[in-house]
Amino acid sequence: MAGKIILVHGPSSSGKTTLSRALQATIDEPFWHYSIDHFRDSSVLPTKRIDNGDFAWAEMRAAFFEGFHRCLPALAEGGNNLIVEHIVETRAWMSRLLRLLEPIDVFFVGLHCPLSELEKRERQRGDRRPGEAHRDCELLPTFAAYDFEIDATRDVAANVDALLLAWRSRTQPSAFERLLAAERHGI
Repeated sequence: MAGKIILVHGPSSSGKTTLSRALQATIDEPFWHYSIDHFRDSSVLPTKRIDNGDFAWAEMRAAFFEGFHRCLPALAEGGNNLIVEHIVETRAWMSRLLRLLEPIDVFFVGLHCPLSELEKRERQRGDRRPGEAHRDCELLPTFAAYDFEIDATRDVAANVDALLLAWRSRTQPSAFERLLAAERHGI
């Protein structure tokens, strides 16, 4: 039996990791927490060689994200439940994910945060390029519809409780199913 996916989507510095970790610690089924940052932080990528110019990240980036996207259905179809945090940067990525994850039960969560707070968090973190949060904040809402939306400035525990309530009472068609149907009908 295929696993389920809770896909947490939001701009850089919106609190996707914090929410995902708290959700994983609370949800009553085993869920993997999976993200791009796990690849980066585990030294899977040749980061030092990218940083020193041996390899061009711009040339590797498309294949990296295509591989990440393809991992999601493989892991879920293997029977694993996933909490995935991701920034779906483009309409093309959204379309690709809709098709790749079509047979999977996906609960799509939008994590929203005011730009001023995102920029403050970005400065405090110090591990993001200045402007990432601004770019993401402008881009993300243009092509997504969600099963549940969260205000990232609220208390994390309260957000997890609300998300779990929405998850347990989710209805069909899901946001992914609606988005895929709209895309197929040219809407």
